[in-house]
Amino acid sequence: MEFVSRPIYSCSKEHLKIYQTWFNFADSDRDGRLSGNDATNFFGISGLTKAELKQVWAIADTKRQGFLGLTEFITAMQLISLAQEGHELTSDLLKNRVDLESSSPPHMDGLDALMEKGSNHVSNGKSETNGNTQLQPASPMRLFGTRSKKKNHSSLTSVTSVIDGLKLLYNEKLKPLEATYRFNDFASPFLTSSDFDAKPMVMLLGQYSTGKTTFIKHLLQCSYPGAHIGPEPTTDRFIVVMSGPDERSIPGNTIAVHADLPFTGLTTFGGSFLSKFECSQMPHPLLEHITFVDTPGVLSGEKQRTQRSYDFTGVISWFASKCDLILLLFDPNKLDISDEFKRVISSLRGHDDKIRVVLNKADQVDTQQLMRVYGALMWSLGKVLNTPEVARVYIGSFNDKPVDEEFTGPMGKELFEKEQDDLLADLIDIPKKACDRRINEFVKRARAAKIHAYIISQLKKEMPALMGKAKTQKRLMDNLESVFEKVQKEFHLPAGDFPDVEHYRTVLSRYSIDEFEKLKPKMIQAVDDMLGYDIPNLLKNFRNIYD
Repeated sequence: MEFVSRPIYSCSKEHLKIYQTWFNFADSDRDGRLSGNDATNFFGISGLTKAELKQVWAIADTKRQGFLGLTEFITAMQLISLAQEGHELTSDLLKNRVDLESSSPPHMDGLDALMEKGSNHVSNGKSETNGNTQLQPASPMRLFGTRSKKKNHSSLTSVTSVIDGLKLLYNEKLKPLEATYRFNDFASPFLTSSDFDAKPMVMLLGQYSTGKTTFIKHLLQCSYPGAHIGPEPTTDRFIVVMSGPDERSIPGNTIAVHADLPFTGLTTFGGSFLSKFECSQMPHPLLEHITFVDTPGVLSGEKQRTQRSYDFTGVISWFASKCDLILLLFDPNKLDISDEFKRVISSLRGHDDKIRVVLNKADQVDTQQLMRVYGALMWSLGKVLNTPEVARVYIGSFNDKPVDEEFTGPMGKELFEKEQDDLLADLIDIPKKACDRRINEFVKRARAAKIHAYIISQLKKEMPALMGKAKTQKRLMDNLESVFEKVQKEFHLPAGDFPDVEHYRTVLSRYSIDEFEKLKPKMIQAVDDMLGYDIPNLLKNFRNIYD
């Protein structure tokens, strides 16, 4: 499998300068984002039909963010140019059918006159920045004959992307509910701005020597700082492989306090974990879109009797909630699922849609053995995953060595190539689905916070006013299952959305139930309004602008 990371756009320096000038002109509020009226007015002077412009936007806004940055704007301009030349607009057009280096910028009717008119509103028409001359037009939206709206940061009408809208809704409506009932202690820490802005993450899990680190190196087509490969448990720490200006490893304690990175919540696992956590940064085109999480090999046999110095399954669960894809790697020669591996897989509860199973190193067995191995793996997974659906298993050998066709046969090689292409397609789709995934996780969190508030308020309601509080709390905690049932019946909630009883009981034991607040209907109503009206309206505002 070959993972080639192409840039989203490719153009000459001369064309890049033109596109930068056009983007600065079209971006009326100077926030680096082109959306709404700015985009429709600018694209409208291209002369393309609404149907063609709809396709241009759909292809350029691959991440479904509801706006175009400079990179996506250049892609849109190239698509408009190709459409003007008579090409049919498809998502594969930029990759396969034309030479973008030689394609000219599109013809934008009357743009020069509009830009000249705009420059008359600026002192001297130009400004100097870092030695470069840049055009700074004043309010180009007015030149298009529309009014520029003043931003109101207390309303969703002021946001310029879906992610910004989710941030606003979280801080105004969901976070107050979480804080009141201490949801951050029972589930996951409060969300920060970096949690919303983080790149999509892919976590690799498996027993030692199943090829997790080799898998990442294969995708990157190079090694990364801190990568160690061997038959023994070589990766003894959690390593986040992400984009950076230079190659370096950053210690866990430093990363955990970095406000711009989404790892501040890991401080709750203590110094023992942070000493086994590091960030590996390097410049790489693939890492500009995806972050990988390499994990220590899950212990098996005698090794799992040695306890780790931190909550391993807790850390896995934390990363699982943040990740967009979770790859479970298996070796054909190590199909046994140890007790620790069972606990790890159980900690992924609620994230079933993210899990993909990879039978790695499949070229080490012949076709007949592979059939038996596949059957044994499905049987083992069926007992652990505890779901009626069959998990999708990708079969292949994810390393840089060519497949031994003499050993696997031509059928085996063809199978590996098809399976690897399917997995590659899954990975390529991750950045495109990142915005949808953020919305999905946000809605899941809001529902979980609501259920938590109902549970806590029910416990609070059953506490006595004066005498026997300690005795009542013990009785309620011992019968927490019945409390869950009461809440479920009273508020008509699905049983599958409730938290794990044992984990909930453990966290609750640290608190006095009497200290919690009673149910606050206004807070619940605010979250209901957010789920029922605000989020649908937000998505409606940032759908394809030509719909």
